[in-house]
Amino acid sequence: MNANVYQHFRNEERPFIDTVSDWVEQVQMQYAPYLTDFLDPRQAYIAETLIRQESELKFLFYGGYEAAERVRCLIYPDYYQPTTDEFDIQLFEIHYPVKFATLGHGRVLGTLLGTGVKREYFGDIISDGENWQVFVAKEVASYVQLQVDKIGKIAVRLEERPYTAILRPLDAWTSEKTTVSSLRLDTIISSVYNISRQRSKQLIESGKIKVNWTEETRPDFLLDLLDIVSVRGFGRIQIQDVEGMTKKEKIRLSLGVLRK
Repeated sequence: MNANVYQHFRNEERPFIDTVSDWVEQVQMQYAPYLTDFLDPRQAYIAETLIRQESELKFLFYGGYEAAERVRCLIYPDYYQPTTDEFDIQLFEIHYPVKFATLGHGRVLGTLLGTGVKREYFGDIISDGENWQVFVAKEVASYVQLQVDKIGKIAVRLEERPYTAILRPLDAWTSEKTTVSSLRLDTIISSVYNISRQRSKQLIESGKIKVNWTEETRPDFLLDLLDIVSVRGFGRIQIQDVEGMTKKEKIRLSLGVLRK
């Protein structure tokens, strides 16, 4: 691994960079494909950057449906012809008493993680407003299906569904453009949701913000390409493109935004 690779990424991303290097090396040595667990968009971006830089290998991302946010990556030699079946993803629909109960993304995810299975084995959780589905790595699918019979106090059952039965998710990202003075977390949140920097800082310091599904309590944390920021009570932001500077030295951003 070229040591210069690290300088393009954050310090805390180094262990993941090393992991990607191991995957690449394994495919090169064994000349056979390798399937990763589910990656978030930032991890997928790092993986793509490194595979392109470090090797002649090919790769494909898939998360169970076209617009998936969390995806598995298949890294393979150029002779290989992959199919989507090889991504080993099981789709489950969550059956629950719709008339008497409501589910939410956080509760569903909390229950799944309560089985003791790592986050990396779960893909997207999607809903059309009433019905809920979840994408799970096949390696753990039957175990998860056995373990999950309640979400909170609501009795539920996970039912296998074919890909043809995928819901049309209600959450639609809207594309927005903005200019900001910096890529600091507090700056971006206050700009997108039109709240004061002080309010934005309070949200961050009180543990209401996640960056790529990990709690982030530093207002001065610098965001980067394809990071996803979840702001409890407000929605989510994805940095989709950093488009350069304005004449007044502001940064031009292209964002995906979900507003609650």
